[in-house]
Amino acid sequence: MILNDYLLSGNGYKIRLLLSMMGLPFEYVERDIMKGETRTPEYLATINPNGKIPALVLDDGRVLAESNAILGYLAEGTNFIPEDRYARAEMMGWLFFEQYDHEPNVAVLISWYEIKGLPEHADIFEPMKQAGAKRALDLMEKRLAEHNWLVGESLTIADISLYAYTHRAELGKIDMKPYPGIRAWLDRFAAVPGYVPITWTP
Repeated sequence: MILNDYLLSGNGYKIRLLLSMMGLPFEYVERDIMKGETRTPEYLATINPNGKIPALVLDDGRVLAESNAILGYLAEGTNFIPEDRYARAEMMGWLFFEQYDHEPNVAVLISWYEIKGLPEHADIFEPMKQAGAKRALDLMEKRLAEHNWLVGESLTIADISLYAYTHRAELGKIDMKPYPGIRAWLDRFAAVPGYVPITWTP
């Protein structure tokens, strides 16, 4: 498999985490989004017409995009996806939450401060994103204050998905001190066999 990715992307990191935890070999291809390397005619025509990373080229040449969809494909039939129907639905709920409530706030703040710089009218948008990040983290804390993992009693791809940006939230000037449950979860996650840091490539 070939993973088209950008090293600082939390969405790409999700895939690298799962591949490492599963012990699956893959080739890594860096695509610098800041230089428009996912917007070239070649990339749009052969990898992802939406011009984004991550994009995983499978052994048979087919390509999968969208990080949480890739997680679901790779984890099919493993312990990273619950067997119980209700638990699977809970897991999917967290994946949708990650893309709709968490990533648009936490990841955007990290990107502004670490990669792209603040946008025009940041005095308006930054407080809005900080408030959104707080709402998302408050909801995670409510669960993780009383449970080790987001779904059931073991790590699922919901944890992998939400770990990617949460563990770097402070880079978005988000105060993590009010979230002891999340902080304990972050420590627990980093102790899982196969764990690798965001800077890791195969």
